[in-house]
Amino acid sequence: MTFIGFVFRVLLWSTAANFALLLLWALLFIFAGDLMFKLHSRWFKLSRETFDAIHYSGMAFYKLLILFFNAMPLLALWLAAH
Repeated sequence: MTFIGFVFRVLLWSTAANFALLLLWALLFIFAGDLMFKLHSRWFKLSRETFDAIHYSGMAFYKLLILFFNAMPLLALWLAAH
């Protein structure tokens, strides 16, 4: 395996793992959002709207980071190889 092939595989697995983590976060937020809010409201004084906005913004930012640092370099390597 070449170095570029190795980097390609690392980026591929990193992209998959990060999207799996993002999916887990979204599913927990959808199905256990009330429990998460109750847990966090013990530590921080947040309204439900603020809590939802923080998580929604966090998921959007994390998705952009995945695309920028994993998926785009992966696509660039794939395009350069073909």
